[in-house]
Amino acid sequence: MAFRGHYEHSLDAKNRLSIPARFRSAFASGLVLAKDSDNCISVWTPEAHESLIERALAGRNPLGREYRAVQRYFQANSFDVELDASGRVTLPGTLLAHAEIEKETIVAGVGDHLEVWGRKRWDAEQEALDASIGEVTEALGDPA
Repeated sequence: MAFRGHYEHSLDAKNRLSIPARFRSAFASGLVLAKDSDNCISVWTPEAHESLIERALAGRNPLGREYRAVQRYFQANSFDVELDASGRVTLPGTLLAHAEIEKETIVAGVGDHLEVWGRKRWDAEQEALDASIGEVTEALGDPA
């Protein structure tokens, strides 16, 4: 399933987030909530999260600093959770603080996973993306 679009949601008093109904079936076997390097919360299927980590670590020395840093950041800051009967997940406080999420959120589909943003950060990210997307798309396919 490709995750697309963005959806406005509010956290309830217990920091529960409703996963958009159209995506819930993809998370029937659980989901991984992970700290993202872009100051949001990533929502992965367990299989896709493991695949991402494997690809990121491929070819790196498992005893090296870089390998350990990637493992530590992405594994120690991720949480295996289940959807409740209403299609909600409780967002851990550490991830809420990282993403500066208070109540108003945006759940954005970004292809192979979802991202959860605080409303203010999302608006700032969209403004920056709108300003730079021309350069970004122009450079696609250019050899580095």
